[in-house]
Amino acid sequence: MGPRTALRFSCVALPLLFAGGSATAQIVPTAANFRTSTRMVLVPVTVTDHYGKTILGLQAKDFNIFDDQTPQAIVSFTAEDAPCSAGLVLDISGSMQTTLGAVKESALAFVRTANPRDEFLLLTVSTLPEASLAFTTDTAVLEDSIARTRTGGFTALIDTVYLGLNQMRKARHPQRALVIVSDGMDNHSRYSKAELLKAALEADVQIYSIIIDNGAGGSSPNTVPFRPSMIAKPGDQGAARQGPSLLEELADKTGGLSFHARNGAEAQGAMLKAGLALRNEYVIGYQPADSDASGKRHQIRVKSTVPKVSVHARSGYYAP
Repeated sequence: MGPRTALRFSCVALPLLFAGGSATAQIVPTAANFRTSTRMVLVPVTVTDHYGKTILGLQAKDFNIFDDQTPQAIVSFTAEDAPCSAGLVLDISGSMQTTLGAVKESALAFVRTANPRDEFLLLTVSTLPEASLAFTTDTAVLEDSIARTRTGGFTALIDTVYLGLNQMRKARHPQRALVIVSDGMDNHSRYSKAELLKAALEADVQIYSIIIDNGAGGSSPNTVPFRPSMIAKPGDQGAARQGPSLLEELADKTGGLSFHARNGAEAQGAMLKAGLALRNEYVIGYQPADSDASGKRHQIRVKSTVPKVSVHARSGYYAP
């Protein structure tokens, strides 16, 4: 299983991939890529054990990092609970009618793990993508908005996540994440899975996926982070796995975590693990030796020398 890699660049205002738009179905991406002229690459990393529990207390010596397979010297290393800008993406479409209670309770569980300086955005998945609540630090307002959600409509999941990435351009904090709670199904989006995945790979946003197994997507007996490499062959995935597998891949490629949950208790447990992981990241810094300015994509890989752990981080970055 390959580790996952996430990155940020220091001292630069990052370009976002989307043009400013309204919090509705009008989503217009631009061609901007995730690039910078700064040569310091900062890589947020989460380490978990076999049960999905976040591993704390590691040091720089416990990691190795590679840029296009070339080992890099770690020149900075931090581990702290920094304030976060988090977008909650809650699926309230008709397919979630029997599990909306689990969705709400899991969202509230995540909010209650908040750093006092965190800010939250609420988006809902239905016939049209909607930003139900703009960024706020008032968790009471957020909890009330979550409580008032009702199910109904088709499922424009891909369009809503796309909108979420667009809305994250308004975030105040460098640490940014989208937390998606859904069964993974989509029957009403304009954008394709390939377009969403490309946008996610270019954004400085980690994606955490809580996949509610409504009997269609397959289930896991616990809330251990799911890895696409656990699937033997792509051909083994039926049509019912395509939606959940996209959510798994989005988390995998952006450095987040992906969980399956069969009921409300498992969904809450997964959200608590996601919140703990997001607030206990290690940030590894290195300076690539080459002076490449071609704009090409670099692959990053992070490994840990600690046995029997999983390393979660983003898969790469674009050179300036």
